[in-house]
Amino acid sequence: MNILIIGAVAAGTSAAAKARRNDEKAEIKIYDMDYDISYSGCGLPYYIGEEIQDRDELTPRNAEFFKKKYNVDVFRRHEVLKINTDQKILTIKNLDTNNVFDERYDKLVIATGAKPIVPDIKGAEKSNVFYLRNVMQADKIKEYILSHKPKSAVIVGTGFIGLEMTENLKRLGIQVTLIERLDQVTPGLDSDMAVYVEKYLKSKDINLILGDSVAELKGEPFISEVVLESGKVLDTDFVIMSIGVKPNTELAKNAGIELGAKGSIRVNTKMMTNIKDIYACGDCTESFSVINEKSLYRPLGSTANKMGRISGDQLTGGSLEFRGILGTGIFKVFDMTVAQTGFTEKEAQSEGFDTVVCHNIKPDKPAYYHGKEMVIKAVADKNTGKILGAQIVGYTGVDKRIDVFVTAITFGAKAEDLFHLDLAYAPPFSTTKDPVMYTGMILDNAMNRGRKLITPKELNELRKSGEDVTVIDARVKRQYEEAHVENAISIPHGEFRDNVKNLNKDKICVTYCNKGVTGNAAQNILINSGFKKVYNLSGGHKNYKAFENK
Repeated sequence: MNILIIGAVAAGTSAAAKARRNDEKAEIKIYDMDYDISYSGCGLPYYIGEEIQDRDELTPRNAEFFKKKYNVDVFRRHEVLKINTDQKILTIKNLDTNNVFDERYDKLVIATGAKPIVPDIKGAEKSNVFYLRNVMQADKIKEYILSHKPKSAVIVGTGFIGLEMTENLKRLGIQVTLIERLDQVTPGLDSDMAVYVEKYLKSKDINLILGDSVAELKGEPFISEVVLESGKVLDTDFVIMSIGVKPNTELAKNAGIELGAKGSIRVNTKMMTNIKDIYACGDCTESFSVINEKSLYRPLGSTANKMGRISGDQLTGGSLEFRGILGTGIFKVFDMTVAQTGFTEKEAQSEGFDTVVCHNIKPDKPAYYHGKEMVIKAVADKNTGKILGAQIVGYTGVDKRIDVFVTAITFGAKAEDLFHLDLAYAPPFSTTKDPVMYTGMILDNAMNRGRKLITPKELNELRKSGEDVTVIDARVKRQYEEAHVENAISIPHGEFRDNVKNLNKDKICVTYCNKGVTGNAAQNILINSGFKKVYNLSGGHKNYKAFENK
């Protein structure tokens, strides 16, 4: 059997390795346009920022490695020009010699990846406007920095790459301006979680321009000015465009292969396309949601490796099948970690779910063991109680918690199940009730035990509607005097029972403290005293303040 694979990064090489593990007799060849293969694309910003010193650390496996270990032939600098699906023939061009030849396949794997989105604006093609997708592009950025000694940079886009590059350029002493067309950073988060990232970036002396986009890039021979749609003009020494990627599927499209979400290749759970004996995997390929099984395009290295393994297994007679994704992502910017899995509140509502959300602000471990606060926003389905998604912003222990949420959502856990998880505890690692457990308790109380939550946004909307709301600050007087929710009255928790008689049981009451726990205690007193419409402010004053400062 002759297996041909187009693409030699994550998915393609994973497919080749798995195919060889299953079948020692098959002839396996990989063709790739680039010089570098099987590289760590996620490590590129840290290579530019010199946290990774050795280029070879990004490309630990070369063509010789695959030949020696797997008996797989990897042909670099070879472009596949055409797929003849009727005759099962690839037309291939050697980019070094310009020689064009044909190669027949029995099974074909398309792993052509994704490519950066290039905006249709004047100046986007200039030599100091960079896109970061492969090692050679990273080399160009490093070479420019070394030769031109730039003092400033403009980064367009605030996704993973944009923010990781922000940190690494700042580490090199380059002043960074971030431009985002949305009115928030990190498009993968809800806006009420993005505010925490924005505040942190500003504390690191990063210039943020939100709700604006690039109209034109000016300068000769290098770009020196960035003109925004608002008319604002920014001086810069170079530009990095990180406004997203799109699937590299022209070759597949021209071969008659069916495309799906955002132009990605449509496959079944066996990674098969609509054409017999042709498989697809990685960033060129459509996925589907674990939660509602709807198609989506979410290019991630972890998914690419998984898809590659399944493809290699299937084309050699195996039984592995793709089970979907949650779109889990995590990145670090300076000391802050940002993670997300499943649906955001906005996404869940757009998918038709009746949602309940909570904001849980807790340390990753006890204060006496140098615990640092994280903010967890969790989204649940009011009708089933199932967890739909989670977002976490913090400094330590974020990865551990997001992976617990991933596991819970994947296996259909309800909010109430989180409290019953037997999670590892010792002071160096966690609190006695882990933040994940607390999140489950908060949601369970809200959905099943009458302890309803209200978000800062919902509170403001309620007030704007003309509803008469009593907002009660249950913190001590000093905290109230320092800052409080507009028009809130101060009744410290210790004085609550003595003051219940002075409150109107027929009015909507909203209690709050600093982060939520004491607000819930005050809420309990009101409910147990016969109040019918009592809400606890989600995330307390800390979360409200972050929302208002936005």
